[in-house]
Amino acid sequence: MTDLDQLLASWEIHLRAERKSPATIKVYGDGVRRFQAWAALNHRDPVLDRAAVAAFVADLLDGGAEPATARSRHLALRRFTAWLVEEGELATDPLVGSRPPKLDTKIIPVLDDEQLKALVRACQGATLRDRRDEALVRLMAETGMRAGEVVALRVGDVDLHKGLVVVRRGKGGRGRTVSVGPQATRALDRYLRLRRAHRLADTAEMWLGDRGKTLNYYGLHAALRTRATQAGIERFHPHMLRHTAASRWLAAGGSEGGLMAVAGWTRRDMIDRYARATAAERAADEARRLNLGEL
Repeated sequence: MTDLDQLLASWEIHLRAERKSPATIKVYGDGVRRFQAWAALNHRDPVLDRAAVAAFVADLLDGGAEPATARSRHLALRRFTAWLVEEGELATDPLVGSRPPKLDTKIIPVLDDEQLKALVRACQGATLRDRRDEALVRLMAETGMRAGEVVALRVGDVDLHKGLVVVRRGKGGRGRTVSVGPQATRALDRYLRLRRAHRLADTAEMWLGDRGKTLNYYGLHAALRTRATQAGIERFHPHMLRHTAASRWLAAGGSEGGLMAVAGWTRRDMIDRYARATAAERAADEARRLNLGEL
């Protein structure tokens, strides 16, 4: 194997040329870098073969890493060696047949109605930050938009009169249009009206930060986690709003195909995951409605 550092740098150039998202490029690059660090720590040559990768994944799991994390690292290495073969750096792919770790079937964390209301209440106020955060919470909880998609919104992507928001480039470079209801539309309108008086009002980016800058991915996470703390919600992560939107859609009787379109999924595995996670709760609600014990 030639110098992994140089090859990794070339691979990242290739990924950028394919218009992979910065988050995807980081995840792939981190997989290779973590393998290199593991090899150095264990005084091994960073040779990518099935035995080494299996030992790397096993050590990750033994060290307490989540199966999803170990699977992500494994996928990164598989994609990397496949690219090396495509580029002629390797004659054959040494990881063909290497299996990723199985994922546990976990309960997907969602916010219940009371927690969601508490999160909205935590954003109440008349400042730009208050209006912004309420709009963010309502938009994400209703549409299930990814944090990266929300951060990338521009003012021109929001049509308040039609109640529509355009996602220009979602995961995999796919765009879509999502509908927002009256409450989220009102929250967006209240934020945008206050935004017009800001010194950065002419900025194309939708969300303004707290220090005279636009809001980035990490700023969104920090803002929402602060609101969750104020609402008394423990172990909150902004992605929970996407989980919550999917769960509420299915619980309300929304179609799985409609949820796939709104959430921007192209494969059934994700919708199946949410359907399984909410099946027990929906079955309990259905049983209460049927009330078959009433004789």
